[in-house]
Amino acid sequence: MSDKPNYKDTVFLPKTDFPMKAGLPQKEPEILARWQAEDIYAQLREARAGREKFILHDGPPYANGDIHIGHALNKTLKDMVVRSQSLLGKDVPYVPGWDCHGLPIEWKIEELYRKKKQDKNSVPAREFRAECRDYAAKWVSVQTEQFQRLGNIGDYKRPYLTMRPEAEAQIVGELFKFAETGQLYRGAKPVMWSPVEETALADAEVEYEDLTDSPQIDVAFEIVESRVEGLAGAKAVIWTTTPWTIPVNQALAFGPDIEYGLFELEEADHPSAGEEVDESAWVSKGRYLVAFELGRQLLGRLVPDAEKTLRLSTVWKCDGADLAGTVARHPMHHLGGFYAKPRPFLAGDFVTTDSGTGLVHMAPDHGEDDFDLCKANGIDPVFAVMGDGRYRDDWLWLGGDDERRRSVINKPFNAPDGPICSDLCEAGALLSASADYAHSYPHSWRSKAKVIYRCTPQWFIAIDEPLRLRASTSLGTNGEGGSANSSFVPSEVEGRSLRQTALSEIDRVRFVPPRGRRRIQSMVESRPDWLISRQRAWGVPIALFVHRESGELLVDGEVNARIVAAMHDEGVDAWSEDRAGEFLGAGRNPDDYEMVTDILDVWFDSGSTHAFVLESGDWPEQRWPADLYLEGSDQHRGWFQSSLLESCGTRGRAPYDAVLTHGFTMDAKGKKMSKSVGNTVDPLKVMETSGADIIRLWALSVDYTEDHRIGDEILKGVGDQYRKLRNTFRYLLGALDGFTDAEKVEPAEMPELERYMLDRLKRLDGTIRKAIDDFDFNSYTRALVDFANEDLSAFFFDIRKDCLYCDDPAGLKRRSYRTVLDTLFGALVRYAAPILVFTSEEVWGTRYPDAGSVHLLELEDLPEAWLDDELANKWKVLRGIRKLVTEHVEFLRKEKLVGSGLQTLVEVCSPNNATREILSSVDFAEIAIVGKVVIGDTLKAGMVAPDEIKDVGVATGRIDYAKCGRCWRHLPEVEEDGHLCERCAEVLS
Repeated sequence: MSDKPNYKDTVFLPKTDFPMKAGLPQKEPEILARWQAEDIYAQLREARAGREKFILHDGPPYANGDIHIGHALNKTLKDMVVRSQSLLGKDVPYVPGWDCHGLPIEWKIEELYRKKKQDKNSVPAREFRAECRDYAAKWVSVQTEQFQRLGNIGDYKRPYLTMRPEAEAQIVGELFKFAETGQLYRGAKPVMWSPVEETALADAEVEYEDLTDSPQIDVAFEIVESRVEGLAGAKAVIWTTTPWTIPVNQALAFGPDIEYGLFELEEADHPSAGEEVDESAWVSKGRYLVAFELGRQLLGRLVPDAEKTLRLSTVWKCDGADLAGTVARHPMHHLGGFYAKPRPFLAGDFVTTDSGTGLVHMAPDHGEDDFDLCKANGIDPVFAVMGDGRYRDDWLWLGGDDERRRSVINKPFNAPDGPICSDLCEAGALLSASADYAHSYPHSWRSKAKVIYRCTPQWFIAIDEPLRLRASTSLGTNGEGGSANSSFVPSEVEGRSLRQTALSEIDRVRFVPPRGRRRIQSMVESRPDWLISRQRAWGVPIALFVHRESGELLVDGEVNARIVAAMHDEGVDAWSEDRAGEFLGAGRNPDDYEMVTDILDVWFDSGSTHAFVLESGDWPEQRWPADLYLEGSDQHRGWFQSSLLESCGTRGRAPYDAVLTHGFTMDAKGKKMSKSVGNTVDPLKVMETSGADIIRLWALSVDYTEDHRIGDEILKGVGDQYRKLRNTFRYLLGALDGFTDAEKVEPAEMPELERYMLDRLKRLDGTIRKAIDDFDFNSYTRALVDFANEDLSAFFFDIRKDCLYCDDPAGLKRRSYRTVLDTLFGALVRYAAPILVFTSEEVWGTRYPDAGSVHLLELEDLPEAWLDDELANKWKVLRGIRKLVTEHVEFLRKEKLVGSGLQTLVEVCSPNNATREILSSVDFAEIAIVGKVVIGDTLKAGMVAPDEIKDVGVATGRIDYAKCGRCWRHLPEVEEDGHLCERCAEVLS
C-alpha cells in the first residue's frame, strides 16, 4: 500500500448534475409538456409586446398523412427563423397553418367509397364534404402534435385552416376582388387535365416522368387544293406521339420560314433478297410533302418488309410561305360530317424541324399552340373528349362503342395496333407506327396518372390585362392600415398588367439564395393566364352567378357581400341552389342565372392565406405584408407564385418582402427518397430513438439552399457533433459550480488569455448576428460548433483546466477564468437555443431552475471594447505555434517517450524578433501544456515549421523533473514524485 499522500480531495473538480448521457427521447416530451402547460408561446408574446415585428408567414402543409423528413427540414428552418429573430429582441408571432381542401383528400374519401362499392356521386355533396373535412381535421391534429414534438413554437392553439368558414369566406372575397376589377373571365382553353381524377390541374400539380415506350406515328393527309403547282394529290405527312388526337384534327400547321420538299416514294418491283434493283423496276408509291431536311428521317421510319426496298427522291423544293392556301382532307373523310370538312394549312411560328416532318397536325382541343392558331383563323374546339378521357357517345369516329373509346391515353387504345392506328392503316393513311419513342410526359403530381391537354370551359384570371385596383385593397383589415413598410399606392400600378406588376415585385423582393429570383421570374414571364377552376367537390366554390341568356358574369357588390357573410357563418355548404334567390336579392329571378359549380384551385386558396391570416383580426399580432415566406424550391411555381399573383392582382404588390428557398432531402447516396425503394428516413422514428434535437442539428448543419443528404451514417456524425456540444455545456455547468457575482473580475484586470477569449466571443457574436440576418443557418451552426470545439474544448478549457483544478479559488487568474466562463455560458446557451431547443432548456434550467425558459431570453449586447485586433493577431501566432508543439508532443506520446506533455521539453526557435517577443511575453509552457519551453533565435537542422508560420521551428525532448502529487506538473522544485510544487503547497497552506 502506497504511503504517498492522496490530494484528490484538494483538487477543485467541476461538479454538476447535468448528465453526460442525453436521453433525449425521454426528456424532450417532458420539456414539451412543461412548455405547453406554462404556455411559453403566450409568455414570449407578452415579453416582446411593442417591439419591432418580424412576420414569417407559414406556407400551409397539406393535411394528409404523417410528417416526412421534408416537413421536418421545412419546419425546423421556420422555427429557426422565428427563434433567431426573437433572440434579436423582435416580436415574432408565428401562426402555423394547413391546406385542407383539394384532390388528395377527396381522392382518399373516394377510395373508401370504392372499397364499399359505392359511387361518390350518389352521396349528397354536403355529406361528402363533411367526410373530407373530418379527414383533414384528423391529420391536422396528428401533424400538430408531430410538429410540436420537433420543438416548433407557435400559436398551435389557434392555427389557420383553409377549411374554416372564416377562411373560406375570405377566399371567396378575394375571388370577388378579381371579378369586380374585371380580371376574371370564363373561357374555353386547353388545360392540363387528369382523366383519372376528372379535373383540370395547375402547372404546380403536374410532374414529368421519362417514358421510353410512347407511340410515334406518321400519317398522310391528302392535299386536295394548293396554289403550288403539282401539289394537289400529294400527301402531307404529319408526325405525332399522340395518336388519340387525330380524331379531332382540324388543320395542319407549317413553318413559313422552313424549306419544304415534295418527295416521291418509290418501291422496287419484287426484287430478290440481295439482288441489285434495275432502275426500270422502281414503281412510284406516292408523293409526300415534308420539310426538306427531314425527308431522310421520314424514310428511316418507313420500315419496309424484309423482301422490299424503298427510296425517296426529291421532286421539288418550295418555301413554307408558298403553302399558304393549301387544303388537305382528313384521312377519315369518308365518314362524312366533321371529317368531310377541309383541313387548311396554317402558318405557325412554333413549327420547327427539330423532329418529325415539319408539318404539325392541329387539334385545338388538345394543345395550346393548336388552340391559339386555330382560334386566330376562326376554328373552334369541338369538345369531343369527355372528362374521363373517352370520346363522346355521339362522336362520329370512335363514339358509342365503349371498347373503341377507352381512355385516350391508355396503351391499348393509343398503341400502334390500337383502334385509331388500325383505322388509319385501313384508310391507307398510316405510313409508320412504333412504340419506342422516349420523351418526358406529364403526370398528375398526386395520382401519378398521365394527363392530357383538354379544352373545357374554365375560369381564368387574366395576367396581361391592365389592372384596375380599388384603393381600399391596399390596406389590411388588422386595424393597422397595412404594413409600415408598404408604400403601395393604387395609382402606381394602374394600367400595368398583373404579369408586369408581378415581375416588378420580383425585382424588388429579396431572394435567398439569389438564384430563386431568376427561377420564379422565368416562370412568370412565360406563364399563361391563371387557371383557377377545378371540377371537384371538396373546395371553396367559385361562388358566381352567370346570366343564362347573355353569358355575362354578375358583378354586384351587394350580392357578393351576402355570399361572403353566409360563408363566414356556414362555410362552403352555404353555396347551394336553394339559396340562390336569397343571394341574388329582390328583383332578380334565380331561374335566369346559372350558379357556378366549379371549385377554386387549392393554389388560389393557399395564395390567399396572407389575406385571412396577416390582415385578419383573428390574429391581431400579425401584420401585412410578411417579412418572409419560406418553402422548398418547388414553390416557385406553387405557393410563392400563387401568393404573388393573388396579392399583386388585389393589392398591387407582393405579400412578402423576402423569399427563402430550401432544396430537397436525398438519401445518403444522393438519390431521391422513395417509399417503394425503401430509402426514406422517418423523422418520427429518429425522434423516438435519438431525439428531435438531433434532427434539428442535422437540418441546420446542412446547406439547405442546395439538395442535401441524410442517412444513418450522417445522423451518427450529427450525434457525435451533438455530444461535443453537450459536453461543452456540461463542462461549463461543472466549472461554474458555486460561482457568484462576488467572484467576477473586470476585463481590464484579466490575464491576456481571458481577454483574448472575450475578443473571440465578440467576433462569434458578430458572425451569429450576420448569419441571422442572412438566414445562413449552416454558417450559424458551424460557427457555434467550431467555437465550442476549437476555441473552447481544445484550447481555452484545455489550457485553464490546471488553473481551475489547482489554483487558489481567490486567485485572480481562476476568478478571471470563471468570470469568462460565466459570460460564455450566457452567450452560448442563447446561441444554441434556436438549434437545440430542448437541450438548451435543460442546460439553462440546470443552472437557473427558477429563472423561466431560456426561450424568453434575447441576445445581450457584448461590449465593443472586447474587440482587440492586436491581441487577436498575437494569439493567432501563439495558437499556430501551440498547434505545432502539440503535434510534436503527440508523436512522443505515441512512441511512449513521454507519458504526457507535462514531461516534455520544448525548444521553440525563430529568427524573427517579433515572434520571440510574443513567446516571451506569455507563459508558453502553460499555453502549450508542456513541462518547459526554451526560446531560441536560430532555426536548427531538422526543425519543421508550419505552413502558416514560416519562421518558427520546434524541437522536443524529455525532462526528468519529479511530478507534483497534486497538479501532476513536472517541476524542478518538486523533490520527488508525489511531493507538492510551490503553488500547490501554498494553496493547501
